[in-house]
Amino acid sequence: MQDIRLAIFDWDGTLMDSVGRIVACVQGAARDCELAVPAPAQIRQIIGLSLDVAMSRLFPLRSDSGTAIDERQIAMLIDRYRHHYLHDTTPSPLFSGAGELLHDWQSRGLHPLFVTSRGADEARSKPDPLMLEQILDELGLSPRQAVMIGDSVHDMAMAEAIAMPRIGVTWGVDSRDALSRH
Repeated sequence: MQDIRLAIFDWDGTLMDSVGRIVACVQGAARDCELAVPAPAQIRQIIGLSLDVAMSRLFPLRSDSGTAIDERQIAMLIDRYRHHYLHDTTPSPLFSGAGELLHDWQSRGLHPLFVTSRGADEARSKPDPLMLEQILDELGLSPRQAVMIGDSVHDMAMAEAIAMPRIGVTWGVDSRDALSRH
């Protein structure tokens, strides 16, 4: 990892403690759509995926009761999730030390702090590596010149797919054991 020129951070669960807010918003969307409300543990498993993939995993096309969940309902869940995310008051602060670390790096001449970004709605859902490939292409770097820093197996699998070095953090959604598989 001597030639690393770029650190790529996952945001939710890595830099920002947003798990509680995401859980509250998914549960609110389910209630709004009159669907069974998933448990927090179920929701934690989809954090980091694009909303369409996440909602399809949480609310499969056939529920246990035999009621069909169709694409219209998935779209409604996503809409209600976004509504809740904009209005939810669950705190989602930066993790202790994250702000200080980023400002320290910036003060050492790493300007600008964030040179580009990609979200789940701008590429295929994790673990597909397209998001990372787009960033690398934009910046003219190879996978070996960057490191992915994330808290989920989705982050690690995405980087692993293109042989990018990766660092798993254990204060987010997945355990050390789950992360170390990647």
